[in-house]
Amino acid sequence: MKKLLSLFCAIAFMSGCSAFDSNGGLFGGSECESREARDFMSNAEDRVFFAFDSSALSNNAIEALDTQVEWLKDNEKIDVIVQGYCDERGTREYNLALGERRANAVKQYLISQGIAASRISTISYGKERPAVLGSNEAAWAQNRRAITVVKAN
Repeated sequence: MKKLLSLFCAIAFMSGCSAFDSNGGLFGGSECESREARDFMSNAEDRVFFAFDSSALSNNAIEALDTQVEWLKDNEKIDVIVQGYCDERGTREYNLALGERRANAVKQYLISQGIAASRISTISYGKERPAVLGSNEAAWAQNRRAITVVKAN
């Protein structure tokens, strides 16, 4: 088992890609992380959280989004994708629509602060990609989110 893990790590290292997804989960994706994506993650808060059944931005969310606005104004050639997520409650269809409203709330705020709409795309994952597993308020609160990621060129 140790040899297999070592082999996997060596392959991931040699390919220059991370075996971890943006939420820190192993095997979450195979996308390479660009220098711009690493810089964004270091200098801006990439996620905001929402209340139950809501797409309204809280004061904390606005503070986080202001760090994104600042970074995006300093990096005018970079485009982003805002991903909307929900907790496990509700139907798949309802949560896809709510995730879309959350992603669009973030997009509209960024636009209102001077970021060009053409630089921002959105996608909803609904309840399909939880950040935290569990059927309790602590888990649900972490899953009701929107994450802004640098778009791969």
